[in-house]
Amino acid sequence: MATIQKNKPGLKTKISRDLDALWQHHHGEWRSPEQITSQWRQAAEIDLSLLQFRTRGKWWEVLQGITLIVSREYEHMLLALTAIDGRPHISYLSMPHPSGIAYDAKQELVYIASTRNPNQIYDLAVVDECIERLDREQTFTEGRPLIPRRSRFYPGCLYMHDLAIIGGQLYANAVGQNAIVKLSSQAEYERVWWPNCIESENGPIFEQNHIQLNSIAAGGNIKESYFSASCDQISNRRPGHKNFPVDKRGVIFSGKSKEVFARGLTRPHSARLYKGAVWVDNSGYGELGYAENGQFQPIIRLPGWTRGLCFNGSLAFVGTSRVIPKFSRYAPGLDVNKSECGIHAIDMKTGKLVGSLIWPLGNQIFAIEAIPQKITTGFPFVYKSRHSKGQKQNLFYSFSIRQPKKAALITLRSKND
Repeated sequence: MATIQKNKPGLKTKISRDLDALWQHHHGEWRSPEQITSQWRQAAEIDLSLLQFRTRGKWWEVLQGITLIVSREYEHMLLALTAIDGRPHISYLSMPHPSGIAYDAKQELVYIASTRNPNQIYDLAVVDECIERLDREQTFTEGRPLIPRRSRFYPGCLYMHDLAIIGGQLYANAVGQNAIVKLSSQAEYERVWWPNCIESENGPIFEQNHIQLNSIAAGGNIKESYFSASCDQISNRRPGHKNFPVDKRGVIFSGKSKEVFARGLTRPHSARLYKGAVWVDNSGYGELGYAENGQFQPIIRLPGWTRGLCFNGSLAFVGTSRVIPKFSRYAPGLDVNKSECGIHAIDMKTGKLVGSLIWPLGNQIFAIEAIPQKITTGFPFVYKSRHSKGQKQNLFYSFSIRQPKKAALITLRSKND
């Protein structure tokens, strides 16, 4: 017959003590706005040494009146750079592997692609004011900080890279499907474009990444847009394979013809339309240039893997990244040991470098987007901020965001371009 043992003396007290400690631990978890906004427990532990910088030339002067949003993808952070009264203002937001950025000026919304598994699209909106409260002091809202309004989850096999607003709707490169997809506000997606080179006897090949279709030069509609890729041929050696050939095999596709518009690129990124021409970063050679007569024409070479490009007036802002050693074969035109992580301002009238910001401990940049400073000066987490932790807590406790206009609520039932 089984014997029932009584609890040893003090065991009940020990269990109570252990539970108190466990409950106290749970009570203290997920208290940081950095964690909640990024849905990432370690977000509050960001290494601020990654934000240390040095500048060359007239860097802060060219940022007067604009805010640059920059994705540092491998370091899992977004940065915002601007100058206020001539002084640097740098802010950040933690996010899992941010890549593409798109700004909807009509809605004052910033979209970010978070390319982990599953993929996410973050909608960032500006804070105009805070709700009046009796239990908290009024907090700061100057600069109209950007904060996440929502995120949408998508399957990781999309492998989203670049984002673009075309005809008021949000599109992305589905690199994992060799296609361009339209994204809805209900977290649905629809393939709307792909190049002819992925067609087969059994239809388009969407099941695996074959060409690294990775950027969008957004036109008035899909047919007026252009798209960059690392190649235009289906083969057994796919992007990422150690023997995947890259040198001069990159292309720009025409949205209208679905055929190659320009050749001669090496791992191109960040295609953009500027004054009627298709501009692109020729990453493997650290170049910025444009497509002309079916070929790539470089105008400047920079110290690193060029990726990230936006235009503001007569200036181009170009990102450079370090070359990760295991991917050095992708950069045949670069001195890997001299590559830098930074952003460079180019005068488009002269083709000359105006100024640069370099992060000595930085790694990879994916995208850059320029937004008027009057819309926002960046994020609420400010590098070397004068604001206290309590003020940031209060901001997230009582922020107020205007609802977007109905035109921004995109559905897949709308007519395709």
